[in-house]
Amino acid sequence: MSADEAREPGDPQARQPNAGPASRSSPPPAVGPSAQPAPRRSTSGATGAFSGTTAWARTLGTPLQRFLGTEAGSAAVLLAGAVIALVWANVAPESYHAVWNAALSVRLEDWSITLDLRGWVNSGLMTFFFFVVGLEARREFDLGDLRERSRFALPLAAGLGGMLVPALIYVAINAGGASAHAWGVAMSTDTAFALGMLALFGRAVPDAVRAFLLTALVVDDVVALVVIATVYSSDVALRPLLMALAFFAVVLAMRRIGVRYGLAYFVCGLAIWVCLLFSGIDPIVVGLAMGLLTYAYNPPGDALDRAAELFRRFREQPTPQLARSAESGLAASLSANERLQQIYLPWTSFVIVPLFAVANAGISLDASFLSRAVHSPVTLGVIAGYVLGKPLGFTGATWLVTRLSGGRVLPPVGWASVFGGGTIAGIGFTVSLLIASRSLAGDHLEEATFGVLAAAALAAGATWGVFRLAARLPVARRLPALLGYAEPLLDLTQPVDPRNDHIRGPARSPVTVVEYGDFECPYCGRAEPVVRELLADQGDVRYVWRHLPLQQVHPHAALAAESTEAAGAQGAFWPMHDLLLTRQDHLTGKELVGYAEDLGLDVDRFREDLREHRFAARVAEDVQSAELSGVAGTPTFFINGRRHYGAYDIATLTAAVDAARARAAVTDPDQGRGSGRRASRTT
Repeated sequence: MSADEAREPGDPQARQPNAGPASRSSPPPAVGPSAQPAPRRSTSGATGAFSGTTAWARTLGTPLQRFLGTEAGSAAVLLAGAVIALVWANVAPESYHAVWNAALSVRLEDWSITLDLRGWVNSGLMTFFFFVVGLEARREFDLGDLRERSRFALPLAAGLGGMLVPALIYVAINAGGASAHAWGVAMSTDTAFALGMLALFGRAVPDAVRAFLLTALVVDDVVALVVIATVYSSDVALRPLLMALAFFAVVLAMRRIGVRYGLAYFVCGLAIWVCLLFSGIDPIVVGLAMGLLTYAYNPPGDALDRAAELFRRFREQPTPQLARSAESGLAASLSANERLQQIYLPWTSFVIVPLFAVANAGISLDASFLSRAVHSPVTLGVIAGYVLGKPLGFTGATWLVTRLSGGRVLPPVGWASVFGGGTIAGIGFTVSLLIASRSLAGDHLEEATFGVLAAAALAAGATWGVFRLAARLPVARRLPALLGYAEPLLDLTQPVDPRNDHIRGPARSPVTVVEYGDFECPYCGRAEPVVRELLADQGDVRYVWRHLPLQQVHPHAALAAESTEAAGAQGAFWPMHDLLLTRQDHLTGKELVGYAEDLGLDVDRFREDLREHRFAARVAEDVQSAELSGVAGTPTFFINGRRHYGAYDIATLTAAVDAARARAAVTDPDQGRGSGRRASRTT
């Protein structure tokens, strides 16, 4: 017997085949005689109750999901801010105007900045709001549907059409008057308010509608801020503008060389803000620009491995120095875009934007004002622009792009959803009031504010009506009307192959759930009964398990994955899979051989397969496919090729499966009927 043959697989020098990406950590433990299975580890106590998502999953949950969820919650807070402003302005108008018109100065020697309190909110705090908007826009370009640039044409057209038509309607109604210059008031959608109202309508609105609307409103926000900076700014002073450009060049240089110190970017951003303020250009554009420069990416596996190693060192020696190293390592594994959204999104949603509403929505609603407002071309132009122009421009531009492309470019949702997206886009609040405060004054400003508030109420009611009518359609017409026929952009790079993948359920199914899992991961163990319940309740779902052993934190995971493949070679992949997920604390080589004996397998063959690592390459294939799909943690689910973010409790997974089935019924009727032609590899 050679020296290599004499060594156990757990020996660091033992011979191993090239295992590709899966071989980046320590070798698997030794295989030995049979051992009695141990009971499953408790999932209570120290680990806490099952929350439906891991800490990793909460961190990696798409910013789009959190953005929509947070804005839905903040919609009520924003509405409350507007109500407070109206009540305050009508009960105590003197104090309302006295507070927001009060001057506040920041002085340093002979240099000072003086703005009224409303100005500090509108030009100062709102910079952070548009910074978050820029972060989300960047995320859509890097990780969202806009990462495929060919898909940008349609939301670009929808966004521009939804701005141009309302502005033209406003100009037509106000033609010849001094108020015609304020055409920008009827142009822009309040992204947060619109998405929040959509969320309040519940499941009547498909998630794809919110995603499509957000991509179109990225264009809306960018164009609106460009209009503010160029059309509604005062005379531009050249010297401070050049200084602002110089500081921005410094930001670009720091980004180019990879500077990661947030304080450096904050100081440069503050300098740009001050320079633009003195130049006469509204400085809120700084926020959007800085957000657009902040990359978004899924955490790479090597960064997570480094973070795990730093935490392991801290666990072994808990010193302040190692604590700081572990903290910085964990933070470095996430993109700056992700971290900054987590910091600023709650503040902008629940503090800054509601405060903006309090500062700008206060108008006196007495009888004389209402009589004047309902006949004012300013009010009528704003209402007509938003309630009529937005859906016409939004839907018309989408239809035009689809027609000109010969049907090659389709909206990601049905036409009822497109029109509903256009009606909800008629909620213009934040940017509308900003432009109104810069382009109008006196009675015209109050009339524009009233028009914006009235249009928001009418747009919300119209949207509710659109989706209520769509819900009354027969199923055969409702699904295409809401979901459309466009093929979704897939996140799973390696398609399911029945000749190679392990599959439970029908060989051909309208819904395929792929899970990347680790047999030693406790969260995979907690997800297993959820998956079982899902398959029991949903008889037409096809389930695929793929290996992703996280060896930096789970030293037995790779050998456990190989053991299921060795069992699969003897026709027992799923029995071994199920058994290991109930024995997650007992996955040594000796115990794995014991499980093979309990399952009635050829133990000698099984032991030899593990000792020679004959299935390491097969496990490595799954690991490589995970890396290509941007998966770095477990469990990660894909449903019909789209990554499922967030919770994996039964209610959430069932809702995701139902949505995928509905879309499959529209885009592939044969698949929607679930007619099967091929047998799965295993059952």
